[in-house]
Amino acid sequence: MNSRELVLLSTATVFGALASALRLASFSSTRKSTFPESIRLPFRRNALLRARLIPPSAKGIGYNGFPRGCSDDKLPWAKKSKTGNPLETKYPYVCHAEVNAILNKNHASAAGQKLYVTMFPCNECAKIIIQSGVSEVIYFVEKNLSNSDTNYVASHKLLSMASVKVRKHQPQMNQILIKFEDS
Repeated sequence: MNSRELVLLSTATVFGALASALRLASFSSTRKSTFPESIRLPFRRNALLRARLIPPSAKGIGYNGFPRGCSDDKLPWAKKSKTGNPLETKYPYVCHAEVNAILNKNHASAAGQKLYVTMFPCNECAKIIIQSGVSEVIYFVEKNLSNSDTNYVASHKLLSMASVKVRKHQPQMNQILIKFEDS
């Protein structure tokens, strides 16, 4: 199993069906390359950043990845360049999970929909969230703002000014056990 097959997703029913979503997503990921430097979440060592758009009748799922038609084999996935060249890192090429969830929706509009994300969105994603009409963002983890990361401070400011409701998910249980086979 490669690191893209490890997922963290949420569901509309306050994560009541989280186990089903995890099982579904783990089988639906078909990208072939492995990512040794995937975004690490404190509660899941190999979890990738994910987002899921959940309205009453439409859904969109996204993950951090390269644009359609851009080969994983021809673009870098490194966080740092050995030579200092920013074009040798993933950052100029990767589409964030929030953007992919909005673009991959099976509905004409994201207006009024909830967006579940693993990490609090950056300022670039916040702009797209606002412009698409998403009404609420529910996140699991927020970067430590004590370091005054401009992107995340700007994101908070933009979402607040646009009256997009933002809240941290409060899990009702501390773990979920998924059995794929009876032993």
